[in-house]
Amino acid sequence: MKRVLLMGNPNVGKSVVFSRLTGIRVISANYPGTTVEFSQGTMSVGDERALLIDAPGVYGLEASCKAEEIALAMMEQAEAVINVVDATNLERNLHLTLHLLERNVPLVVALNIWDDAQHKGIEIDVEKLKRELGAPVVPTVAVTGEGIRELVECVSATMQDGRVKAPELGGEPTKHSLYCASCTMKSCCSDAPRSHAAPRTEDERWTEVGRIISAVQSLQHRHHTFLEVIGDASVKPVTGIPIAAAVLCASFIAIRLIGEGLIRLVFEPSFNTFWMPVLLRLNAALDPNGFLHAILIGTLIDGRIDFIQSFGLLSTGFFVAITMVFPYVLAFYLVLGLLEDFGYLPRLAVLLDTLMHRMGLHGWAVIPMLLGLGCNVPGIMATRVLESPRERMIASTLVSIAVPCASLQAMMWGILGRHGTRYVAGIYLILFVVWIVLGRILNALMEGNSPELILEIPPYRLPSVRTVGYKLWMRMVSYFKEAVPFVLLGVLIVNVLNYLNTFTIIADATAPFITRAFGLPKEAVFALVLGFLRKDVAVGMLGALSLAPKQMVISVTILCMSFPCIATFVVLARELGGRSLAKATLIMLISSLGVGVALNLLL
Repeated sequence: MKRVLLMGNPNVGKSVVFSRLTGIRVISANYPGTTVEFSQGTMSVGDERALLIDAPGVYGLEASCKAEEIALAMMEQAEAVINVVDATNLERNLHLTLHLLERNVPLVVALNIWDDAQHKGIEIDVEKLKRELGAPVVPTVAVTGEGIRELVECVSATMQDGRVKAPELGGEPTKHSLYCASCTMKSCCSDAPRSHAAPRTEDERWTEVGRIISAVQSLQHRHHTFLEVIGDASVKPVTGIPIAAAVLCASFIAIRLIGEGLIRLVFEPSFNTFWMPVLLRLNAALDPNGFLHAILIGTLIDGRIDFIQSFGLLSTGFFVAITMVFPYVLAFYLVLGLLEDFGYLPRLAVLLDTLMHRMGLHGWAVIPMLLGLGCNVPGIMATRVLESPRERMIASTLVSIAVPCASLQAMMWGILGRHGTRYVAGIYLILFVVWIVLGRILNALMEGNSPELILEIPPYRLPSVRTVGYKLWMRMVSYFKEAVPFVLLGVLIVNVLNYLNTFTIIADATAPFITRAFGLPKEAVFALVLGFLRKDVAVGMLGALSLAPKQMVISVTILCMSFPCIATFVVLARELGGRSLAKATLIMLISSLGVGVALNLLL
C-alpha cells in the first residue's frame, strides 16, 4: 500500500485534516524504539486506498530533536507528503515548507484555516503562491471539510507521477513534473513555478520566506458579515449545538404544520369527496364476505369504510400512501431543500460528524434520521446519500428501530400524554439511548471502516425559489415512482395474510411469552402484532385497554422498536435487499424483545 505523510507545524489543524481524510478509525502507535506517538489510517486516493501517516508536528527538518528525526525517517518511505500550513501564520509555516521542497519530495500544500485568514483580512494570492513554491497549493478549512476533495485529487495526481527530479535553480522555468503530468485541476498546477531544490542555510531560508510573504500576502481591515458570523458559529460545538436545536425545532414545527394542514384541508376532504363514492360503488358491487372485497375494500368498521382501519388495498393502501405519508414527505423535502440551499445542512453534518462516526456513519447520515422523524419512508430512501452498503444498512436499521415517525409520535402524546409528560419523555429517552448503543454495537460488529466526511461547505445564501421548487418536484416524482407502488404491494401481501388469519394465529401463539416477558395482558398482543400494519393505529388500540402507565411505556416502546409499518418495511426491503433485510429484521426482534424485558424488570 502506498504511503502519504501528513506534515506540519504543531497546532495547524493537522489532526483535523487527518480525521477528514481517514474517518474516525485510526491506529495510534509509538515509533519503534521511541516514545514519540503518531497516528495512521487509510484514505481514498483515486481508485485505491493509501496509508496516511500523521507525522509528529515539527518546525523544520534539521533533525534537532527526536520528532524531527522521526519525521525525516517517515518521509523517506512516503510516495507523497501533504504539508498542512496555517494560513493565518504563513510566515512561520513556510519555513518547514521550504525544508520539504529542498529535499525534493512530491509535495501538496494544504493552506488550512483559510476561513480565519479571510475573516482577519489576510489576503493570500494562491496562484502566485503556487508559482513561488513550485508546488500545488489547496486552500482548506478542515473543520468544515472545505477544499478536502481538491486536496485528495492533488495528492492522487502527485502519487501517479512519482518522484521526479525538479528543475535546478536558475534554469528555465518549466511545468513541475512532480504533479502536472496527470493533474487536470487548474487549482493544482502552475505553468512557471520556481524551484527550491538547492539546499539553503537558515538565514537564506528565512530570507526566502520573507520574499515569498511580500509577494503573495497583503493585509486589509474588514468586518465579518452577519451571515459569516452565523456560518462560523454553526460549526462550533458551543454555539452550533444551540443553533442546531433551534433550527431543528423550528423545522419540525413547520413540517408538522404543513403536513397536518395538507392532510386536514386538502387530502382528507379530497378523498372523502372524490374517492369515497368510487369505493362505495365498488363495495356495493362486491360480495362483502368474498376474497376481492377483503383485499380491495377491507374490513367494514360499523358497516362503513374506514380509510385508516379497513386495511383494504384501495381504501387504507391509497389513503396511507397519499394522504397520511405524502403530505409529510412533501413538507420534509420542502424544508430540507430550503435548509440545503441556504447552506445549513452541510454545517449540521459537520457538527454531528464525530457522534455519527461512533456509529460507523458520517455526519451526512443525520439527514435520514431527521427525515425519519416525519416519516420513516423518506428516511429510508434518504440513506442513498451514504456511500457504502454497510453505512446504508446501519442507518436504515437505526431509522426503523429508534426513530418514531410523526403519526406515531402524535399517538404517543395523545394516548400516553394524559398520564403525564414524563412518560412520553421517558420513551424518547429510551429510544435515544437505544439509537446510540445499537449504533455502537452495529459499528463494532459489521466489517468495514468508518468513512471520512468529504463535503463542501458553501457560504450562507438566500435559497432560490426556482431551484427549491425544481428539487421538490423531482423528489416527489421519485416518491410516487419508487415508494408508492411498493407500499401498495406490501398492503396487498399483508391483506392476503390477514384474510388467512395469519396475524390472529401469530397473536395466539405469542401471547404466553409476551404476557410473561413484558407484563402485558393478553388483549395487548393483537395490538402489538397489528403494529406491523399501522403503528399509530396499534397505539390507539392500546389506549382502549386501560393499561397502567408502566404497561403503556413498555408496549409503546416495543411498538416503536419492532417491525416498522408495512410501508416502511417494503421500502426497507427494496433499499437493502433480501439478505440485509433479514439481518435488520433479526436485529429489530432481538433489540425490541431485550428492551421490553429490561423495562418490565426495571420499571
